[in-house]
Amino acid sequence: MIIDNNLTPYIFIEGGSILEALNKINLNQSRVIFTISDKGIVKGVIGDGDIRRWLTSQSNVNLNLPVSSVHNTSFSSSLISDDALSIEKKFINGINILPLLDRNNKIVAVAKQHSDFFEIGKFKIGKKQPVFIIAEIGNNHNGDYNLAKKLVDEAVNSGADCVKFQMRDISSLYRKSLYRESLNIKNSNEDLGSEYVTDLLLKYQLSDDLMFKIFDYCHRKGIMPLCTPWDYKSVEKLNSYGMEGFKVASADLVNHELLGSLINTKKPLICSTGMSREDEIIDSVNLLKRAGAQFSLLHCNATYPAPFKDINLSYLKRLSEIGQCVVGYSSHERGISVAIASVAFGARIIEKHFSLDKNMEGNDHRVSLLPNEFSNLVSGIREVEQSIGGSSARTITQGELMNRDILGKSLVINCNLKKGEIIQSKMIEIRSPGQGLAPYQKKDIVNKIAFHDFQSGDFFFPSDLKTEKKFKPKNFNFKRKWGIPIRFHDMEKLSSYSNVDLVEFHLSYKDLDVNIDDFLKKKYDMDVIIHAPELFIGDHILDLSSEDDEYRNHSIMELNRVVKVTRKIRTFFNKTSEKTMIVVNVGGATKNSIIDNTKKSEMLARIAESLSQIDQKNIEFIPQTMPPFPWHFGGQRFHNLFVDPKEVVSFCKKYNFRVCLDVSHSKLACNFHNWSFKEFISQVGPYSAHLHIVDAYGIDGEGVQIGQGEIDFPAMISWLNQYSPDSSFIPEIWQGHKDNGSGFWKALHHLEQWKF
Repeated sequence: MIIDNNLTPYIFIEGGSILEALNKINLNQSRVIFTISDKGIVKGVIGDGDIRRWLTSQSNVNLNLPVSSVHNTSFSSSLISDDALSIEKKFINGINILPLLDRNNKIVAVAKQHSDFFEIGKFKIGKKQPVFIIAEIGNNHNGDYNLAKKLVDEAVNSGADCVKFQMRDISSLYRKSLYRESLNIKNSNEDLGSEYVTDLLLKYQLSDDLMFKIFDYCHRKGIMPLCTPWDYKSVEKLNSYGMEGFKVASADLVNHELLGSLINTKKPLICSTGMSREDEIIDSVNLLKRAGAQFSLLHCNATYPAPFKDINLSYLKRLSEIGQCVVGYSSHERGISVAIASVAFGARIIEKHFSLDKNMEGNDHRVSLLPNEFSNLVSGIREVEQSIGGSSARTITQGELMNRDILGKSLVINCNLKKGEIIQSKMIEIRSPGQGLAPYQKKDIVNKIAFHDFQSGDFFFPSDLKTEKKFKPKNFNFKRKWGIPIRFHDMEKLSSYSNVDLVEFHLSYKDLDVNIDDFLKKKYDMDVIIHAPELFIGDHILDLSSEDDEYRNHSIMELNRVVKVTRKIRTFFNKTSEKTMIVVNVGGATKNSIIDNTKKSEMLARIAESLSQIDQKNIEFIPQTMPPFPWHFGGQRFHNLFVDPKEVVSFCKKYNFRVCLDVSHSKLACNFHNWSFKEFISQVGPYSAHLHIVDAYGIDGEGVQIGQGEIDFPAMISWLNQYSPDSSFIPEIWQGHKDNGSGFWKALHHLEQWKF
């Protein structure tokens, strides 16, 4: 508990207006003010919730009314002379700030609830205690019990206080269709990221018995084991084992039902806040406080690896104010400097991924520390400057949106339901992936009328709440060939909704093994374009520029498989061009930094040589223009090739290629390098065979809906009409296929008005 004698942020004269009070609440980090008389007598309390309840009850809102119209006159208080224990007993039912009064009921101070210590097992964590260091093994044991033991040994030797694992019951965690499909590589109806994650989990989970044996081994080695349960069954198993506390994954901070089951164990909880907006963090904190849970919060940017610029260590202070608890940092960026810097910003718990080999299969290995690096974590102190951001409200970065979609959970209907019927609570389940409404929105959808027919397993979307306009398909009128991006499983449905001229199949590595006849059952009166996968089995990211002959030859082999599938697909389309275009990210990305310009010409030459080794009869490869910092399944890399317009033009002229101009990627490149976007289009436009049309912001905000970024679309359309008038296009909106393609139709409605 903290006694604060500075009353200015917390008091408001009762004659002031609601608007003035609201402004003060927004500035007050405790989000509560006390209304007082001109003599300092407390008359009421007002917080965010009071304002919201009042607003929703008004037909005509008048913010100039006196604050006494809104404030709550029933409030808790204590005397300044009361002992600390008596005051602390009043921090119940979500109350975390109390006015302290003198004998005349005049406010003289405020008491704020703040947990200075967090205890888990034998560890007492707080400002005056050593930082609690967690080696996050997760699934980096890759399903090997002996490797798990060795990881524990090395974590002990590296000085970790704790090792953490993860437990999932796949059959109850994921949608049944995804679980079945992941067991059968010949069938693929899910998004690329979900396929990748579930494939890894099915291969590399330890059995329950082996997991418990590892926990026993940790105790024998003198290091504390912790585990993240991803589902209810795992909570029960771990609690029965006697786990001393639990780690809550970023993906589950908004899953209030799972959070409730963890609270019921009465064990301390360490909660990551990645993937969550500030309002979502506050909601979950309020749930934890109301239940009297002992918890700490970890600041986290849940991308793998996270860009330094998105980490915003300054937010640790804000997180401490929100939670009134011990805070820490869950690190997913490269290196150790930022994790070290976070301690200076108040972090008392540090979590970092731990591995013996960063080249092993699995996304976490690449953001992990090796044993010698983990040892250096406690002593390194520099390289933090670019990590210090502002203290504004937390937002979700583009990479986190991708991972929230892949790793998060959604509300899913468990039965068929007709339009006009009532959606009941028993019909709703929480399942991964996180493509629909978040779990905490269950209360918003219950008892709503269904606006359309549902099939069992369908997601609920914001349009089902009528919180946003749903754009519907229609027959569009464009001056050039156009289409939509598509997967095999949604071809029949989405392509039938409108007068598309073409479809662009976005293939996953699993799509290369499906029986295409199971999905394409007729001839279609349209053209087809193929988007080649970037990721292949074994974590192989396509790279035709690699100096490693073996790696490059493997990429060529995989691209040959794409060509074979493309030739099969084109037989189902009546209006195919003489050559079917294959959009390809030909490689050239690096993990840690942008390469020297002197190496680029050799890399481009290797790309041309690699492509020349592939039979291109009826095929045209069109390399895609790239952003400087592309996202690979929610993790950021550095891209070196097909970023600079001059290099793109030079490559096209020298090797006789055309390209796919992704305007979002190229706008980000222009933002980063301070290039003219118009000049970029004027140079690359004439060599563009196909266009990906989508908005962008900053230097890595790609794939956003048209009108939500920084591109001046009327101007850009005029440039494209001038410099690339014959190129086909698709609206490549990230997650545009969700809710029956509503994101695509919204983009097309926008583009049609500009006579594209």
